[in-house]
Amino acid sequence: MTYDLVIFDFDGVVVDSETLANQVLADELTALGCPTSLDEAFDTYMGFGWTDCLLKVEARWGAVPAELRPRVDAMMTARLPAELRPVTGVEAFLERLGTLPRCIASSSQPEWLSSRLAMFGLDPHFGDRLFSAALHVKRSKPHPDIYLHAAEAMGVAPSRALVIEDSPIGVRAGVAAGMTVVGLLAGTHIRDGHADRLRDAGAHHLATSFDEIAELIGLRETA
Repeated sequence: MTYDLVIFDFDGVVVDSETLANQVLADELTALGCPTSLDEAFDTYMGFGWTDCLLKVEARWGAVPAELRPRVDAMMTARLPAELRPVTGVEAFLERLGTLPRCIASSSQPEWLSSRLAMFGLDPHFGDRLFSAALHVKRSKPHPDIYLHAAEAMGVAPSRALVIEDSPIGVRAGVAAGMTVVGLLAGTHIRDGHADRLRDAGAHHLATSFDEIAELIGLRETA
């Protein structure tokens, strides 16, 4: 099937940030008296926006440490230059898309999206087509709102959009929006059983690389 729009999740799809972000969150929660392993952070917080993460922290520990956000922000800022990378193959895939419309629909803050795209020179591929649940809708993933907003803004029917997601809650959001969802298993955060989790969330296809997605939608290789 051909599509009129490709919608990218961001963290774990465009930038390989999930391991770093969840390790920092786990470390800072632990330092503040809320012992959390990396696997627990993946299972509890991955894919959710910051507000939803705070609600989960509060539900588990009774209160959110006031120092959590500034400590997480400071550690991320310190570690980003050396540790953050694009997901393998994303730039070549964006080139292969040619003129096919594309956008980002993420739970992350707009500033994070734009600054990280610029960091890797990927911003020309998306321009201002960056949609953030933190800015554009009231409900974040797993609700379909950000995907429906993106499709409407791009002038494409949901049934004609392909979503690339890496988290179960993101897959659920894309499926609920009536879109075709590919579960991407290409980031460093992919663990044993992740494919099953994406499949159980409703992913229509699974791919271990962007090359597999290119084959799925019939993209030609660039010269």
